Amino acid sequence: MNGVPEYLIVYEIAVVVPKRNLNEENKGYDCVEVLVNEFRNVGLIVERVLGLSDEFIKLAAPLETLGRVAAKMQMKKTTHIGIDLQFEWEDIKAFVRQPDGSLFSWCERFQCYRHLIYEIVNKKNSVVTLKFDGKEIQWEAGESLLQRLELEGIVKQVFPLHDEIKRKKLLRSWALNWWDFTAQPIDEIYAYFGTKIAVYFAFLGMYTRWMIFPATFGLILQLIDFGSLKLLVFPAFFISVVLWAVLFFQFWKRKNSALSARWHLNFSVSTSEGYKLSGREWNSLQPPLELVKNSGIDKTKEKEALQRYEWFGYLKRFRNDVIIILSIICLQLPFELAYAHLYEVLKSDMVKFGLTVVYLLVIQYFTKIGGKISIRLIKHENNENTEYQADSLVYKVFGLYFMQSYIGVFYHALLHRNFMTLRQVLIQRLILYEVLENLVENSLPYLKYSYKKYRAVRNKKKREKGLIGKIQFATRVEKEYLKPTYSASISEELEDGLFDDFLELALQFGMIMMFACAFPLAFAFSALNNIAEMRTDALKLLAMLRRPVPRAAATIGAWLNIFQFLILMSICTNSALLVWLYDQEGKWKLEPGLAAILVMEHVLLLIKFGFSRFVPEEPA
Repeated sequence: MNGVPEYLIVYEIAVVVPKRNLNEENKGYDCVEVLVNEFRNVGLIVERVLGLSDEFIKLAAPLETLGRVAAKMQMKKTTHIGIDLQFEWEDIKAFVRQPDGSLFSWCERFQCYRHLIYEIVNKKNSVVTLKFDGKEIQWEAGESLLQRLELEGIVKQVFPLHDEIKRKKLLRSWALNWWDFTAQPIDEIYAYFGTKIAVYFAFLGMYTRWMIFPATFGLILQLIDFGSLKLLVFPAFFISVVLWAVLFFQFWKRKNSALSARWHLNFSVSTSEGYKLSGREWNSLQPPLELVKNSGIDKTKEKEALQRYEWFGYLKRFRNDVIIILSIICLQLPFELAYAHLYEVLKSDMVKFGLTVVYLLVIQYFTKIGGKISIRLIKHENNENTEYQADSLVYKVFGLYFMQSYIGVFYHALLHRNFMTLRQVLIQRLILYEVLENLVENSLPYLKYSYKKYRAVRNKKKREKGLIGKIQFATRVEKEYLKPTYSASISEELEDGLFDDFLELALQFGMIMMFACAFPLAFAFSALNNIAEMRTDALKLLAMLRRPVPRAAATIGAWLNIFQFLILMSICTNSALLVWLYDQEGKWKLEPGLAAILVMEHVLLLIKFGFSRFVPEEPA
């Protein structure tokens, strides 16, 4: 097989086509046969596997094939002298390898595969007629063969394959390794899943390790009755928690920069290039073609047109943000306040439970509608690239979830000043919500996979009515094909499953930070949940889902700004909670205690912005 020993071949991409009975006389014109031959012609190693109802074309690429296509794509990589240069196959020894010893990262290999399989075009000057089960397909000159077959419905899907050796190694050292609570093989995760997923797990691990301090402090506050000293202990806890959060995110930026340098992210795959799956490509969004065509005719007019295009894009984004904010205020806010008020006045716990179930069902439907509207609005924005589009979607959808998650808690805290009810709501939202979320998140992929297997077996028995006995899936590639994809609950176009994982972390962070003085024990619950979350997310990615398409984003993107916003909100809300704890009679006199709380709030706000200057974002 292209001079590569069979035991060294790693198939990384699968192409799915329907299984059919092929007549010998049509074999030379069959589109699948032509596709397989073209794959071999560009240097790929091909293995064909028959499943119950489909055929799977597994693809692997020797290092030389990847190297030559990387040079053709003008991919830039860092050299041993620290300069990023265009990759050349003949000068392979001059370029720095990845931490795992490979020449190309998974993101780079995926881009090379993408280029190889989608750049197979009809090089003849005439139309080539292909056949598939009696159907004729016209392959136009210069047209991509794979995209034509996707449009015709012959190629069902193109998806990455798991590497069984690396997958099992990660299962042992990561997903099933419960003894090292927060330790993770981040370099191996990066090599296997790509940048974005590795950055997420690096963030989750560091976040969980740092949470040990506030979790211990909160546990002490919960177990020891400080009596009258609580008016001093709670402000001390509040100050320490805010300082902890500010320092954590400053040191996370340093950690993120260090990872980017270690993985050579400045030189390999640009974070603005986007990615492509099954023929869909998201590249940098350029100005309209007519602006480019008119380039060089009149520099003044060209500059004015580009500036007009840029500012028009800003106005579109502002318009969309206003639409989302108004919809939240006019539609979601009254609904949330009505639920919070009913929860407060109802006496029966059973009725409260039933009301909460109805509320959760309605709000999930409302949030999905809001997500779909946000996606439509974003498509009309002039964002620079896919990652900017994804960030815009994150901001808009988080606004909906922010209202959904916190408005009821604000209602109990700000209007009724009922700390007992507030703690009940926090326990319900934190513990019950996170437990149920983890159960659904990890059981739903297995149920989907089981249903797809059942349906495939049933269809097989329908086609072959005389078939008796149990039908087994003999090939691993077919099992992977039946597994669910790692997709977001709101949109598969702009966000993968990391949206839901980051959203869960952000909502948790907001809950424990904004109401830290009301329920200090929340930090301990969150630390335990995050330790379990690391392993269950790893198990989900390695065993329950297909291998995700790699994304080249080098940071956590819009989520960093959301976390910073939640820190500012926590300073305001905890100051208000301390005021009500100090002024229980509601006299609102500017006594020394209240004045001290107001001064403390302003000092913490200054510290929040000052620490960003004090701690450098990049290590020396």
